[in-house]
Amino acid sequence: MTALPDTPPPRRRSRRQLTPWLFLAPGLLMFSVYVIIPIFQSVWVSFHDWDGLGPMTWVGLANYDELWWDEAFYTSLKNNVIWLALYLLAVPLGLMIALFLNQTIRGIRIYKSLFFFPFVISQVVVGLIFSWFYAPGFGLLYALIEWATGTGVAILADERFVTYGIIAAGLWPQIAYCMILYLTGLNAVAPDQIEAARLDGAKGWRMLWHVVLPQLRPATFIAVVVTVIGALRSFDLVSIMTSGGPFGSSRVLSYYMYEQALSEYGYRMGYGAAIAVVLFAIMMIFISGFIWKMWRDEKGV
Repeated sequence: MTALPDTPPPRRRSRRQLTPWLFLAPGLLMFSVYVIIPIFQSVWVSFHDWDGLGPMTWVGLANYDELWWDEAFYTSLKNNVIWLALYLLAVPLGLMIALFLNQTIRGIRIYKSLFFFPFVISQVVVGLIFSWFYAPGFGLLYALIEWATGTGVAILADERFVTYGIIAAGLWPQIAYCMILYLTGLNAVAPDQIEAARLDGAKGWRMLWHVVLPQLRPATFIAVVVTVIGALRSFDLVSIMTSGGPFGSSRVLSYYMYEQALSEYGYRMGYGAAIAVVLFAIMMIFISGFIWKMWRDEKGV
């Protein structure tokens, strides 16, 4: 006669089921208050004409209709697309630097410190450093271009180059962030799989593609999501380095939203909220598509 397994009483089982939710409750509450509720509030405000203090006037889709014909909105949207395309270079560049630093060579700690440095300084400092780097007259890049071509180029004052100059400034700390993520991931790579792959004759690119990168998917996911979010919001560097100039040519959606909602342009909260909703929708499309692709890869579809 076999003994039946002991089953916990219903009260203990309910406690076990409740315990994880009690631990999650503070985080879920904060996430709801500071993320979920403001999202729905922004959508609601976008259907109104509101200055932030007076009564709200329902205008329906009028703010979105105005966006459709707003040239400044399309300039900001184009700049955000450029930001997104070039900012994603931080992911492979961060991976390459992480692979270089993930080895035991003389002076590796000094190299790591140099590459970590951009990550620990604020975006304000990054913006000021690159503003001086580009500055006409005494900027290093300006002097190098003048020495090489005979004529200096004021990067932040030229509509053709200003967006690319700001993106270069943003890539500096973002590459360092991706590098840190990949260094953490490389420390968790299973050494037995590496040894097995070497015994099978895998090395170089084949080792990286078939053995190392699949184990770095969690780090890649975080790096891509954070980079996409950073590229689409990209407010601080634009504000510090150009304030959207020259002539609005370096605006991005987040800065244009600020101009319309909170600056001297008239405190148009409804119009600014409409821009925020469009920005959020673009962000969710990219992130959801990447999550879906990773899910398919995990399932082997």
